[in-house]
Amino acid sequence: MKTENLIQTQSGKCYKLPLLTRRRRPSGILALFILITIVAFNSCGVYTFSGASINPNDSTFTVHFITNQSQIIVPSLSQTLTDALKNKLLSNTPLKLRQNGGDLEFSGVITNYQVAPLATQANETAALNRLTITVNIDFINHKDEKQVWTTSFSRYSDYNSSADLNSIQDQLIKDITDQLVEDIFNKAVVNW
Repeated sequence: MKTENLIQTQSGKCYKLPLLTRRRRPSGILALFILITIVAFNSCGVYTFSGASINPNDSTFTVHFITNQSQIIVPSLSQTLTDALKNKLLSNTPLKLRQNGGDLEFSGVITNYQVAPLATQANETAALNRLTITVNIDFINHKDEKQVWTTSFSRYSDYNSSADLNSIQDQLIKDITDQLVEDIFNKAVVNW
């Protein structure tokens, strides 16, 4: 609250004194927000803006090379998927990458890389094709025996059958890999 004070001297002149300001106490809403924030960040795990809930005892992770055992081998697919999973964990968790012996350990095998017709046109040719990639991932949390699983993840992307697969394959693989990595990440560290 601001107030003005005028002082009159014996000679009759008036002078303004500086404004006095009164400090305000934090409102109840601000105090409640601060309290909730402190409690949230001091709870059982480390939370990130990605939704990851990391046990404070976990500080490292290892992603082993994801091998390709599908019938169709795309040479770059294994490396693309392995690197994408590493990058997702590095950029969305406080965990550090270790070549071996991480607290969280990922390994896996690409089991399917398949192109199949999806929608047929009147002349019985496919209007769309679907590229499907399936990967089996083994996850081990070495500090929590309850968090060990093996899961098959499968994602796909549709494309116009008139398109040359070789010219769009890299982009399709990137799109599918992003989806697969999101699924793996959510299963491993987003415990909602």
